[in-house]
Amino acid sequence: MPGEVWLVGAGPGDPGLLTLRAAEALKRADLVLHDALPGRAVLRLVRPGAEVVPVGKRKGAAPVSQARINARLIAGARAGLRVVRLKGGDPFVFGRGGEEAQALDAAGIPWKVVPGVTAGTAAPAAAGIPLTHRGVASAVTFVTGHDEAGDLPGAVNWDALARLDGTIAAFMALSRLDEIALRLLAGGRPPATPVAIIAQATTPDQQVLHSTLGTCTLDARRAALPKPALVVIGQVAALGLGAVLPQAEAARRAAM
Repeated sequence: MPGEVWLVGAGPGDPGLLTLRAAEALKRADLVLHDALPGRAVLRLVRPGAEVVPVGKRKGAAPVSQARINARLIAGARAGLRVVRLKGGDPFVFGRGGEEAQALDAAGIPWKVVPGVTAGTAAPAAAGIPLTHRGVASAVTFVTGHDEAGDLPGAVNWDALARLDGTIAAFMALSRLDEIALRLLAGGRPPATPVAIIAQATTPDQQVLHSTLGTCTLDARRAALPKPALVVIGQVAALGLGAVLPQAEAARRAAM
């Protein structure tokens, strides 16, 4: 009998934000294929004896193609294994989980999805930034900063986003921040629009840079922020509501 595949969200990095269902899946897995996670502590939950294979993008190394990942998922399940495909954030939010689900369906492999805490909401929260705020922003748009070729997504209507009076949360946007800023400025967003860049959110290495749409590219370059990072654009980015950063939380726990 074939095994099965679990498409599991690992959350934004802090292992404390992993769901109970995700932890259960890791403890029961025979094979784990994982992305380059910002917080690798979740891998400690994998049961002894299970095979753990990194398949994510890493600096200086060619990424494993999506076709090879799909093939490995299918082969593992056909061998009778319980396979976990572990992804940062949520599998169905800019995580290609939908593509893997389609491949599994086509191969007749049973699969389940375990939702994860997406960085789109977790990163701003960890920085004390509410994506929506009464009287400030009543809408939020999630957008990816680059397509599969690494270019600015051509299917995104940046002019429409510039006119939308709300918050923009841009995933994987640091490498294309200059183009994004220029497109939004050309579409009518004021240069003084607040911008917040949250790097390695919810981990002990979290960094938050506050800037504006007119200066964010230069400020980000000077700060040399690490990846992954989420970019929040809109009036809410100026709100710093005193969230407990991971460093402070770690110190608190150490003192208990």
